[in-house]
Amino acid sequence: MSHKEYIARRAAQALEDGNIVNLGIGIPTLVADYVPEGIEVFLHSENGILGVGPSPNPDQVDKHLVNAGKLPVTLENGASFFDSAYSFAMIRGGHVDVSILGVLQVDEQGRVANWAVPGKSVLGVGGAMDLLEGSRKIIVTTLHTTKEGQSKIVKDLQYPLTSERKVDLIVTELAVFEVDEQGLVLMETAPGITVDQVKKHTEATFRVSLKDLEHDRTVIE
Repeated sequence: MSHKEYIARRAAQALEDGNIVNLGIGIPTLVADYVPEGIEVFLHSENGILGVGPSPNPDQVDKHLVNAGKLPVTLENGASFFDSAYSFAMIRGGHVDVSILGVLQVDEQGRVANWAVPGKSVLGVGGAMDLLEGSRKIIVTTLHTTKEGQSKIVKDLQYPLTSERKVDLIVTELAVFEVDEQGLVLMETAPGITVDQVKKHTEATFRVSLKDLEHDRTVIE
C-alpha cells in the first residue's frame, strides 16, 4: 500500500454512518475506495454528484462520469446529479457533514493554504474556501513533507491562506493530529513511526497525547 493509499484509508476511518462527505482533489479522491464496511456514507463531488462510488475498473470507465478532479468514478444506487449552483448551495448551506481536503501547507493553528502558489497562474479558486466555511468537519489528507523533504505542517503559511477556519483532523503517512483551541495535538503515529520521527519532520509546534495501551493511560507532553 502506498503512502497516499494509507492516508486515504486512515481518513476514511474517521467517517461516521450517514455522513455526507465531500472529497477534494488528490489524496481525498482515494477515500472512496476505503469506506469502512458497516457504515453508509454519501460521497459528494462539487462538480455535481451525490452518491459517488469506488474507483471503476478499466472496463467500467464511463467518460461522462468524473469527479471534480476529472478522474472517472462509479455511482452508488440512488446517486443524483445537479449543477454547480445546487452543489455549492449544499456546501454553503451547511449540508455537508465532512470535507476531506488536500493542502499545500497547514500551520500550527490548523489553518490551511491549498488554492494558489505565488508566481504560478491560477486556473480557478475552486471550492476549498466554500468547503472550509460551510462544512461541519474538515479532515486534511497530505503527505507529511514535500518532495524536497520540507515539512508541510509549518509554523506560518508561505502560501495564500484559504480560510481562517481551523481544520479538525490532519492525516499524514506519519501521524494523525487533532486541532484544538491551543493548536495541534499528536494523537497517533503510523505503524513503526516514533514521536521523535514525527518531530523531526514537523516544523510546527505540537503537543502529544498518545494512548499507552500497555499501561492503559494517555501520555501527554
